[in-house]
Amino acid sequence: MEIIEKGYGLGESLKKVIKDTNSAGLATALIGAAWGTLGPGLLVLNAAKAAGLSQGQTVSWLFGLYIFIGLATSFVALRYRVPMVIAYSIPGAVMMGTLLPQFNNNLSEAVGAYMVVGVVVALLTMTGIIKKIINKIPAPIMIGMIGGVLFHIGEGMFKVCLEKPTVYGIMLLCFLCVTGYKKLSKKVPPIIVAIIVGGVLMHFNGLIDYSVPLTIEIGKPEFVVPSFSWRAIVEISFPMFFLVVGVQNIQAVGALKAEGYDPPVNAMYFIPAVGAFITGLMGAHCPTMGGPGTAIVSSPAAHENKDLRYVAAFYKGLLFVCFALLSSIAVGAVKMVSDKFILVLAGMALLHVFSSTFSTAFSGKFRTGALVSFFVAVTKISLFGIGAPLWAILFGVIASLIVERSDFQGEQVVAPVARH
Repeated sequence: MEIIEKGYGLGESLKKVIKDTNSAGLATALIGAAWGTLGPGLLVLNAAKAAGLSQGQTVSWLFGLYIFIGLATSFVALRYRVPMVIAYSIPGAVMMGTLLPQFNNNLSEAVGAYMVVGVVVALLTMTGIIKKIINKIPAPIMIGMIGGVLFHIGEGMFKVCLEKPTVYGIMLLCFLCVTGYKKLSKKVPPIIVAIIVGGVLMHFNGLIDYSVPLTIEIGKPEFVVPSFSWRAIVEISFPMFFLVVGVQNIQAVGALKAEGYDPPVNAMYFIPAVGAFITGLMGAHCPTMGGPGTAIVSSPAAHENKDLRYVAAFYKGLLFVCFALLSSIAVGAVKMVSDKFILVLAGMALLHVFSSTFSTAFSGKFRTGALVSFFVAVTKISLFGIGAPLWAILFGVIASLIVERSDFQGEQVVAPVARH
């Protein structure tokens, strides 16, 4: 039995990605990278500060995460030519900010706990258990969960546009206008027009903070020797496992299915599991698949041809590597612009994703289950330390078993290729 799915040769794919490079993919990669560094990066910094870590340990945490997820994201893009993003658990970072002080900021025990998570996930992947479970979940229920998880991005975009229509509202209007003219949108990606218009409007409205200092400092790791304790395994490994398996990874699988891809499930679980050892040695918590990040690069904003959207994922990975190496400059640069700007761009990139998600989840079988899954995911509730996405799928399946038992007969519903 193969541990992970076969893919393309890296050399062949590297030549192809250079040939396939396009402006829409590059623009989406830039948006995705900004989305994946602005908020999450700052949350890691805040968590490290709450944990009382030193400057060196903090830089190492950030460096360890982004150097791995960047290289791994580019690798899977070349290996499978599927637009998926490897990221890390944001709730996991926040959780560690509160847990580390209870361990007297002993990173050694935390690193040992991270590695335990990696071992467990890798073993479950190698035995085929995870893929069997994922394949048995009805696609509409999983896709309904994705709609709920991403809902706050769309809602947030329109709130921001209504609050500041002279900047963000005009950005959205320009995006829609260019999108409406098919001949123009094929030559000039609507998202690029939105970035340019938004940048100019923010400049004249004083929304760019040019006073943010940009210092050049190459990131570097501080290696940590792991140690193992039952307390760390219980208090860190257990909740981290559910965050990795039941929250982030399953979002990414759902996002890809919503766009009509056949995701390499084993690779999506096994590669981040191996990464737990690499990032752990640098004091960073466990990598995962990125849900919203994958949704952005797999959306039509990355290219109207779904077979070319892997380009956005490849370049997003390279931008993550740059962020790791030049973390001080990158953090300063994203601080110059409002997080509302990034939110609006992310929302525009996901507009077509919302459209295909709702049409797929609620137009065929398992509609009740998909609806329950959607609303549970919207709540963002956490029960017993397990996030809303896993509960959304669980309650969605239960609802379908009660109301739509006949839908489970015959072949499982597979998400159709989205039409745009």
